[in-house]
Amino acid sequence: MLSDNTQFDAIVVGSGISGGWAAKELTERGLKVLVLERGKDIRHGADYRGEHAGTWKLPHYGLPDREKMAQEYPIQRGSFACNEATLQYWNNDAKNPYVKVADKPFNWMRADVVGGRSLLWGRQTYRWSEMDFQANARDGHGIPWPVSYSDIAPWYSHVEKFAGISGEAEGWDHLPDSEFLPPMNYFALEKTIKKRVGEKLPGVKMTMGRCAILTREHQGRAPCHYCGPCERGCSTGSYFSSQSSTLPAAKATGNLTLLADQVVEKLVHDDSGKRITGVRCIDSRTGERREFSAKLFFLCASTVASTQIMLNSASELHPNGLSNRSGALGRYLMDHAMLAHTGIFIDDLDTYYQGARPNNLYIPRFRNLGDQDEDADFVRGYGFQAIPLRPDWQMSFNRKGFGAGYKDALRKPAPFWVWAMAGFIECLPQADNRILLHANKKDRFGIPQVQPEFNWSENERKLAHDSGVQAEKIMRAAGAMIPNITPAEAMSEGGSGIHEMGTARMGSDPMQSVLNKHNQAHEIDNLFVTDGSFMTSSACVNPSLTYMAFTARACDYAARQLAEGRLG
Repeated sequence: MLSDNTQFDAIVVGSGISGGWAAKELTERGLKVLVLERGKDIRHGADYRGEHAGTWKLPHYGLPDREKMAQEYPIQRGSFACNEATLQYWNNDAKNPYVKVADKPFNWMRADVVGGRSLLWGRQTYRWSEMDFQANARDGHGIPWPVSYSDIAPWYSHVEKFAGISGEAEGWDHLPDSEFLPPMNYFALEKTIKKRVGEKLPGVKMTMGRCAILTREHQGRAPCHYCGPCERGCSTGSYFSSQSSTLPAAKATGNLTLLADQVVEKLVHDDSGKRITGVRCIDSRTGERREFSAKLFFLCASTVASTQIMLNSASELHPNGLSNRSGALGRYLMDHAMLAHTGIFIDDLDTYYQGARPNNLYIPRFRNLGDQDEDADFVRGYGFQAIPLRPDWQMSFNRKGFGAGYKDALRKPAPFWVWAMAGFIECLPQADNRILLHANKKDRFGIPQVQPEFNWSENERKLAHDSGVQAEKIMRAAGAMIPNITPAEAMSEGGSGIHEMGTARMGSDPMQSVLNKHNQAHEIDNLFVTDGSFMTSSACVNPSLTYMAFTARACDYAARQLAEGRLG
């Protein structure tokens, strides 16, 4: 039994993408680290129950129990990755509710296991560019970032070399190359589309998706064998997760202690208010309350959860939440708006493929790359993740037929492809998009419930509309029949992109931000926040690679500060 008096150098809250990296980096520097995870403990590989299960082995043949989903998972069921094979990984909304405001909706998607959403993410990994880091300063939306691309580039390389990122080196300034493993292969149709679009719309670039999935053996992990839906878990470790990569690395040092089922209630500080002394948590199975102490603290619980902890840690010296003299804590909540457009392509039936490639084409931002485009009434931009989908037997449930001939017909793919272009739209930081603690409603542990309030700005709506205009041009250039363009009004609700960020933003001015350029709280020397909370703007690319890089960089800084006697 772990004693409350056990001495730790650092405590990390959360074991997802950021928490896993914090555990790895700190333990490898010789620190004794305690990781506190709210979710239940599962074992890599052994507990991926639905990984290779046929539909006949799953409850309801893999189809959702609609009544159960509506009652217990009304928010989580909105994710493509939430189904009967993965339900064990997801948060039960009925047991762990939050306040969803009808006219300011925000979907809080949460995992409930060790490894967090690193088991469920889409694994698309893109570096930010200097243009992204300079965007706020350039157009005046939000405060300037206190760092530049050159500050972060070495840390991108650091995490990429360990995680394993497959992709193509293109040499584009607006989408910097990573440390790449070989890219995945194109489908024949994608080669045709890329060639046609390149000839007719030279400003629109395409590349194979850059993803944290191995295409060759790497760090003792096997290459992807294209077996199917990654969100069920990957026992070969072919895709990057805390379970397959960073947590095992931390454990190998002998310096890691990990406790699951620990709900962090608040952080407590010393009499000066400038140092955190402990973490108060509740065992979700027994209700036992405990406090653990350390010299260094990293919040990596996810944007909403970390902000909830900081707000709930209010005291006389921090009346509005920890390190919140600026009033920025909880504000400037961002997510990527999403909108999908589709087109139909006729293809030769003899051309087919085998396996389930867990990746897509990527069309990086091509609007407002330098000066603002003359026909653009908006700032910033968007990118497309695009993949051809060939309808199979599941689209033929109502086809007429009988016997061997009917069965043989079902084995053949449809004579066409559906090309889906999912637009990921940059979100501007707005003070009114925020996270509050409800004044009266508490969860089953007595902690105030979270109340997000979120609306898209007019700029996001204009970007969404433009994504449809440009998607139709791209599809027609590619030779698509019947483009189906989704109107801007059908844009996803906030949170549905599962890229929430920004509620403890970093900045140079303590009166405008919560954290400094090292992810360190302005007002609390030994507190660091490295999940999406620290983001000062959102860009339009998937953010997880940036969280990894900033986490590794913050750990390096914190460990050096601790060694020099400045934090403990």
